[in-house]
Amino acid sequence: MSRKSCQEKDAKLFIAKLEAIANDYEELVSKKNRTCTCRKHNWYETFRNPVLTRDHVPPSWRYDFNPETNPLLLERLSINAVFNPGAIEFDGKVCLVCRIEGADRKSFFGIAESKNGIDKFKFRTRPILIPQTDEPDTNVYDMRLTKHEDGWIYGTFCTERKDKSASQFDSSSAIAQCGIVRTKDLDSWERLPDLKTKSPQQRNVVLHPEFVNGKYAFYTRPQDGFISTGSGGGIAWGLSDSMSGAKIDDELVMDERIYHTIKEVKNGAGAVPIKTDKGWLHIAHGVRNTAAGLRYVVYVFLCSLEEPWKLIASPGGYFIAPFGTERIGDVSNVIFCNGAVLRQNGELLIYYASSDTRIHLARTNLQTILDYAINTPQDPLFSSECVKQRIGLIENNLIFLQKCASKKLKNLA
Repeated sequence: MSRKSCQEKDAKLFIAKLEAIANDYEELVSKKNRTCTCRKHNWYETFRNPVLTRDHVPPSWRYDFNPETNPLLLERLSINAVFNPGAIEFDGKVCLVCRIEGADRKSFFGIAESKNGIDKFKFRTRPILIPQTDEPDTNVYDMRLTKHEDGWIYGTFCTERKDKSASQFDSSSAIAQCGIVRTKDLDSWERLPDLKTKSPQQRNVVLHPEFVNGKYAFYTRPQDGFISTGSGGGIAWGLSDSMSGAKIDDELVMDERIYHTIKEVKNGAGAVPIKTDKGWLHIAHGVRNTAAGLRYVVYVFLCSLEEPWKLIASPGGYFIAPFGTERIGDVSNVIFCNGAVLRQNGELLIYYASSDTRIHLARTNLQTILDYAINTPQDPLFSSECVKQRIGLIENNLIFLQKCASKKLKNLA
């Protein structure tokens, strides 16, 4: 075979491989997602497949398509995981600003869009290039998206930089703070100065969507160390005069961490709070310790409409916890949410990541989650009181069953 013939054959094989990649990708992003009945409660419904995984990242972000520089068509910039998305409804689509982690451990943001918010999510052509401050971000992650009444869409995210005060041989200590960007079209992003607080470490910051007493309001998590909370912890509330040079002088802890609960080690704001006629609905995360390490779950609480820093309903226990294969991943036994979308029909789409690896959807509605938030009893904090609480529920149910004519219902006792 002549050299020219070999080159033509190689070119055809290369295109055939590339077409196979394209076909696999199109099949994945076109797949319909169906509800799943594996969870045994009715607070929300889940779906059979994650809505986004690392395989949903476009091939053009991973491969070099040039046969001269990549004749074997290997991945050049691999993706490790897609998780922890901020969420917003924009121009009739649900948009997820996802945390995408490369094989090099660096995270960045990319926008995936879907018309129904359930399936067929597809990333935009390019990831988001975050403008830098005078001190460049080593790593960025976990953006929350707030459509503020001032007309801007703000993204608050964690910016991580090496701890300059760490010893010469310590290559892992970091300083986490809240980075801020804003946009009006999700295409052009303006970087604002990082949020300033008195806390040495600041992660999981969420911007309230309305002015409070003419000021910008933030939910923060003051923390002494990058990993350990120290004297800090809890979801705090603070006000800033502006967003350009945002500064909080005083942080009020509104939802504290509590011993032997789902939030004994840490807790932090999750999705941007949703305004309802019953109050501000929060979807947050709590962390507890186990013999196998930290366990992250998602929980719900409600705050006053007039005084958004005051809790008015705090159901005990978790709303979403790791289940089945969700427990397996880069950081096992973790459920994390920093994005939810309330659609006009009352449908609430809660996007959560499992084990820092993939993104799932929990679908519910406003009526159901408010019923859950308001009528689920609080954690009484002591085992004996929990038993009394449960016995009270049983006694009320027995009274109800005694009045029922149905024989089948007697088996519920």
